[in-house]
Amino acid sequence: MSGSQNDFGFGQWILVLVVVVMQNCTFTAWCNSHLRKAGTQIENIEEDFRNGLKLMLLLEVISAERLPKPDKGKMRFHKIANVNKALEFISSKGVKLVSIGAEEIVDGNLKMTLGMIWTIILRFAIQDISVEETSAKEGLLLWCQRKTAPYRNVNVQNFHISWKDGLALCALIHRHRPDLIDYSKLRKDDPIGNLNTAFEVAEKYLDIPKMLDADDIVNTPKPDEKAIMTYVSCFYHAFAGAEQAETAANRICKVLAVNQENEKLMEEYEKLASELLEWIRRTIPWLENRVAEQTMHAMQQKLEDFRDYRRVHKPPKVQEKCQLEINFNTLQTKLRLSNRPAFMPSEGKMVSDIANAWKGLEQVEKGYEEWLLTEIRRLERLDHLAEKFKQKSTLHKSWTTGKEELLSQKDYESASLMEIRALMRKHEAFESDLAAHQDRVEQIAAIAQELNELDYYDAATINARCQGICDQWDNLGTLTQKRRESLERVEKLWETIDQLYLEFAKRAAPFNNWMDGAMEDLQDMFIVHSIEEIQSLITAHDQFKATLPEADKERMAIMGIHNEILKIAQTYGIKVVGENLYTVLSPQDISNKWEAVKQLVPMRDQTLQEEVARQQSNERLRRQFAAQANIIGPWIQTKMEEISHVSIDIAGSLEEQMSNLKTYEQNIINYKSNIDKLEGDHQLSQEGLIFDNKHTNYTMEHVRVGWEQLLTTIARTINEVENQILTRDAKGISQEQLNEFRASFNHFDRKRNGMMDPDDFRACLISMGYDLGEVEFARIMALVDPNNTGVVTFQAFIDFMTRETAETDTAEQVMASFKILASDKLYITVEELRRELPPEQAEYCISRMTKYIGGDAPPGSLDYISFSSALYGESDL
Repeated sequence: MSGSQNDFGFGQWILVLVVVVMQNCTFTAWCNSHLRKAGTQIENIEEDFRNGLKLMLLLEVISAERLPKPDKGKMRFHKIANVNKALEFISSKGVKLVSIGAEEIVDGNLKMTLGMIWTIILRFAIQDISVEETSAKEGLLLWCQRKTAPYRNVNVQNFHISWKDGLALCALIHRHRPDLIDYSKLRKDDPIGNLNTAFEVAEKYLDIPKMLDADDIVNTPKPDEKAIMTYVSCFYHAFAGAEQAETAANRICKVLAVNQENEKLMEEYEKLASELLEWIRRTIPWLENRVAEQTMHAMQQKLEDFRDYRRVHKPPKVQEKCQLEINFNTLQTKLRLSNRPAFMPSEGKMVSDIANAWKGLEQVEKGYEEWLLTEIRRLERLDHLAEKFKQKSTLHKSWTTGKEELLSQKDYESASLMEIRALMRKHEAFESDLAAHQDRVEQIAAIAQELNELDYYDAATINARCQGICDQWDNLGTLTQKRRESLERVEKLWETIDQLYLEFAKRAAPFNNWMDGAMEDLQDMFIVHSIEEIQSLITAHDQFKATLPEADKERMAIMGIHNEILKIAQTYGIKVVGENLYTVLSPQDISNKWEAVKQLVPMRDQTLQEEVARQQSNERLRRQFAAQANIIGPWIQTKMEEISHVSIDIAGSLEEQMSNLKTYEQNIINYKSNIDKLEGDHQLSQEGLIFDNKHTNYTMEHVRVGWEQLLTTIARTINEVENQILTRDAKGISQEQLNEFRASFNHFDRKRNGMMDPDDFRACLISMGYDLGEVEFARIMALVDPNNTGVVTFQAFIDFMTRETAETDTAEQVMASFKILASDKLYITVEELRRELPPEQAEYCISRMTKYIGGDAPPGSLDYISFSSALYGESDL
């Protein structure tokens, strides 16, 4: 047991000895790398610093400051005094010297001397190394990790075993000077060769003296951390200039990339806005063209063209308009985040200009659809009236045929007394018939008048025919009056009249007129738009059918008169010669017309029932449309409300909100088939000339507008969250901060409409710790509400809070970066830009920078100061 402890103690002592040897070698080389600048060096670190003279000289070289004048004596107290001057200088630089005294250094205490030199190395070679605000050691380690990350077989995790195979040192050199080492030829199994390669190249080309021994590093389980750090720090300082230039170039590339992307977005906005405005400009005249077609077919084709416009041509433009607003908002957000001036589109291409143009388009569009439907109803009415005019005119023409010749006859001049009396009664019957037809002539004239009022395209033909009928009717009236006067003159010559013929004629004429009217009514055309209207016609028809038994009795009575004439003639042997002189109607005429009436009744029944079926089909279409519309309308409203809740919900991250919104968006897109089906039902309704629907309050126009608003709302909401993510990532704020901002906003958004009024906004700021006076609050309101709308949106609130909590690059920072690339000159050359920046960014700068005005610059030099200001809107680019 005792032997094991002794063995362990001896091994530990050996390790300590190796560490001391490594530190001694490394620190000596490091000191000499600085002392040679003063024309001297040390051979033995524990001896050569004992009098304090070279120690003070070393501090003067590495600090570039003068120390107090050293004591020249060689006595011990002189040496202690000089070493104390050096230690006091070190302490003045904020370094705490723990357990290191001048006496130990003067006495040649190696451990204390090495400790002192390590303290100097830490303070003057390592302390100022800081990457991403880490400590000196961590900063140096992080720098090494980043520089060696792309290299195979290199994994820097510490300052001891990570460097044993020599690949890390070779990678550091190759990263900055690939011309000095061919990294592809190095082998991990040759650590001695790798280390010696790095030591030799560093000493020969980088002016870094050899401070370590390859065998010591490889054969030591854990090389000394201080020795490795000291040596590696020399590489950091050797490459610091290149590092600074790389950082400056990276900053400039980042700024230029933002500017190039923003310019591309501006060009895309201008192009899309121009195309959309041009489409609106071309579409509005088409919708404003209200020149009516003359036929129903042509107008229905116009309606079909309009449906194609609504279904096919307009929806992509709705998406383009929404995308244009999204692009504009995204661009403005990016410009704000990068401290760039706001984008002002070309004249007439503002979002508000496009919105106004779109509003004008929709107003014209709505008027156009209303005009189309009105014109179709008018043409439908015109076609119906024209057909009715034609039918009644044809019936009238049939009735008047031969009437003028009949009235112009002189038959009464050679007639017998009985014949005269018959002619008189016959004429009276004709007058009765003529009076009965007066209503038909008035109907024909009224129809013609309505066709003229409704601007019927063939009104000239209608008017000519109507005028002919009226002229003929006037002539018939004149002829009738003349014939009556003639018959009345000779009526006194006749005394006897056949009462039965007269009674037959008197009863047959009105009955015949009744049958004519019945036949006309049974064949009359009709147009209805609802079940109630057709039911009203059916009720009237049923009432007519109810009068048929009474009419049949009248017919039997009339036929009874004729039978009575035959009976009397047979009874008294009277031979009836010729027709009834009092009427042109024969019993056969009455019978034939009665049979015709009876045949027309079932035909009318069938026509009415067919119309009932058509109206029932229309009613099914109404109910089918209403059933869908009553589901789709509330669904759209519900989705709008759900989206508004998602946009103000503070549960979860912005990415989760985006995921939820994307899910909503996909659900909405999947729901499009329901809208298309409703459009199909709407088209069927319009093709069936169905223009009203009492079963729903939702019209197709309501659903279209709601659907377009829903698509626009979900797209805008997704864009708002994208902008919040963009703001969060660009400003480096955390999700917790965003949630905190959102919770504060939601608390003071009292109306739950996504906006705060100024009083609520003031209360919100006070709750977050702002000390607000009137002037300061007015300044903040000018930032969050530049257009004086009187409200603060969530996006404006987020932009303000992120400006308060995060920093962005500035014009001054970009100027400083260019100054580094220009080696502190006030101008930069084309060659320097092309050497330090990637080709695309270099050419971008060259094409936009103005020439430097100054006598100390070579020809072609460029002004990077004005260019940097222009990037942030402080001057013109």
